[in-house]
Amino acid sequence: MPERRTVALVTLGCARNEVDSEELAGRLEADGWQLVEDAEDADVAVVNTCGFVEAAKKDSVDALLEANDLKGHGRTQAVVAVGCMAERYGKELADALPEADGVLGFDDYSDISNRLQTILSGGSVEAHTPRDRRKLLPISPAERQVAGAGVALPGHAPVEAPQDLPEGVAPASGPRAPLRRRLGSNPVASVKLASGCDRRCSFCAIPSFRGSFISRRPSDVLGETRWLAEQGVKEVMLVSENNTSYGKDLGDIRLLETLLPELAAVDGIERIRVSYLQPAEMRPGLIDVLTSTEKVAPYFDLSFQHSAPGVLRAMRRFGDTDRFLELLETIRSKAPQAGVRSNFIVGFPGETEGDLAELERFLTGARLDAIGVFGYSDEEGTEAATYDGKLEQDVVDERLAHIARLAEDLTSQRAEERLGETVEVLVESLDEEEGPLGRAAHQAPETDGQIRLTGPGASGGLQVGRMVMAKVVGTEGVDLVAECPEEAGR
Repeated sequence: MPERRTVALVTLGCARNEVDSEELAGRLEADGWQLVEDAEDADVAVVNTCGFVEAAKKDSVDALLEANDLKGHGRTQAVVAVGCMAERYGKELADALPEADGVLGFDDYSDISNRLQTILSGGSVEAHTPRDRRKLLPISPAERQVAGAGVALPGHAPVEAPQDLPEGVAPASGPRAPLRRRLGSNPVASVKLASGCDRRCSFCAIPSFRGSFISRRPSDVLGETRWLAEQGVKEVMLVSENNTSYGKDLGDIRLLETLLPELAAVDGIERIRVSYLQPAEMRPGLIDVLTSTEKVAPYFDLSFQHSAPGVLRAMRRFGDTDRFLELLETIRSKAPQAGVRSNFIVGFPGETEGDLAELERFLTGARLDAIGVFGYSDEEGTEAATYDGKLEQDVVDERLAHIARLAEDLTSQRAEERLGETVEVLVESLDEEEGPLGRAAHQAPETDGQIRLTGPGASGGLQVGRMVMAKVVGTEGVDLVAECPEEAGR
């Protein structure tokens, strides 16, 4: 019997890319490939790239070069780029990075096995030709579900699932659904709620290579969540470019409010978390569901980006400091312990000292649990790249450093406000030195800090995936220390 072909998936970027990698893993394993964890043990290393900002693109190139260095020194014979950077640049990336043996776009995902086999056999696969994916779907959201059947939508494109799938590979929801194979054993997993974005923020290129907004059907999301629960997942994080738009192309903009309780009722799931929320699209009903539904985390990942009205208008966004603070007050009046995080861009073209002071006023009053701060840089193909009023790089760097220091101080203060709170912690790892580590409802994976458990309940017997009640007794920057009694959870 011939030795099975081996493949490793190296994932960079956001949680949406992680879902895409698990779709590719499912497709490949269903077609006979053996998945391995390390690129050096694989015949083909597939690097799922990020194309969002310059730093992420550099990380993607570095990962491709690192994988390429393995060729000739071990098993690795080919390195292939997929993901957002490959989709966005295609042939341009292939020309600039000849070390990559293939540059594949989203349209190649459905036939990924044959593409990799061709490359592994010494053949060539034509590099992906980029195109504006917003033009692949109708302008009218109501017409997209039918038209979307012929468009590659990573993470939720329907395929004919084989009947004899390998163990651990499953159609997410019925015989016509994405294949998915978990690439780790973490008790947290992301589920795509939608793909693409209809917003036209002047600084963002994502819609051009991810396409227009299109929702997954509730039955698909529920089916995938049930399958993940069977795999031992305890927390599901709903991801997309804009979760607050979910359902608008299905005829019901309030569909998320009805879907969340159904997801929370799935056997085995202990927590549902929603990410990527637009402040301008927050509805009273959605706030109510997020703050009052059992097992739904009162967690608000709100994309503020700035708070000065002039900067927001130039960004093609809405709101201001006072309206944003009112939104946060509404949320906390319903759930005082609610977690809130956001990202901000400083140094945007035309940003004044007064605008920066207005952002400081918002940050000081917002009491955010986690803050990401980025300095503005031109993104190819965006409206903002054509703006006048660009700030000198040293000014951008100075403002970035200033706001980043402020953010660090404010989030540490917010962590201290949680002293004495009782929190429900999902145990995610058992560190030999630090002991059990996990996260509470106000902390999302990777971005928002963690909790170190102490006390009699943490001294032994805790297992990864268990939910425990604990009292916050200390802080370590944005991280918390919580004491766990002997009988503390489920």
